Amino acid sequence: MRRTHRTLAVAGGLLLATTLSLTGTAMAASSPLTSKTAAPADCRPLAGAPAQAQAIVNAACSQIGVPYSWGGGSIHGPTYGQDYPGGGPGAHDSQVKGFDCSHLVQYAAWQGAGIALPEGSWNQAQWSGATARFSRDQGLAPLQPGDLLLWASNPNNLNSVHHIAIYLGDGKMIEARESGTLVMVSDVRLNGQYAGALRIAGTEQPPTGTKRFMTWGTNVSLRQEPGTGKPPVTRLPGPTAVDVQCQVHAETVTAEGYTNDAWSYLPKYKAWISNIYIDDPAAWLPGVPTC
Repeated sequence: MRRTHRTLAVAGGLLLATTLSLTGTAMAASSPLTSKTAAPADCRPLAGAPAQAQAIVNAACSQIGVPYSWGGGSIHGPTYGQDYPGGGPGAHDSQVKGFDCSHLVQYAAWQGAGIALPEGSWNQAQWSGATARFSRDQGLAPLQPGDLLLWASNPNNLNSVHHIAIYLGDGKMIEARESGTLVMVSDVRLNGQYAGALRIAGTEQPPTGTKRFMTWGTNVSLRQEPGTGKPPVTRLPGPTAVDVQCQVHAETVTAEGYTNDAWSYLPKYKAWISNIYIDDPAAWLPGVPTC
């Protein structure tokens, strides 16, 4: 169930042709759809890394061969993208189901490790939950598989990051590179726009007996009991990762075009949320017991 609407501003692909030409990721006007990938067996952690980092890499590698699509992808998998305003191979990406660079990273972090990254490569580059950061001058020596590699028009300004990829180790990475190609394994490009890396592995994991989901919507109320008339405990200002302990059938709610009587208990908040606001295709959440 896709309940959010993406705009051009959050597309995680490469935005300006002039910028692209400097990074080695320009969209050639005549480039055909080619894989440019290593064999799938080569897409794996190429050095020792914690289990969480390995899971991030494995999730990304499961998408080898999926097309690049500008603005495409979500935490659930490939989606149809948006037509790239600069033309070229991306001019019809609204008809291509796939990932752009930041949504591949977002997918891998969520599916592999339950880490909720924001949309947009520049937002991911500045994510406050990073457990370590590495400068461009440090090169690849301190990196482990699962770290996120950054490229920016100004490497000293993370607001200008326009491309992001996942490190595999041994100088290799997996990336959704550009329109007209598929998700691929590449050599890391330590060019003039390489802006360093960040580590996302090592973040908090779901407590035992819970399952992690993403919410959607803004100012979503959490209630003391499962019902809209019950006192609110707090509000979630935007999409938030939440850990669900159990769910019940209670008050039927109609909102945002959906009707559902399922409510989930969030032990972190000691509060309930209507399942309408949990971003999952199922109204009754899979793998979550009844309270």
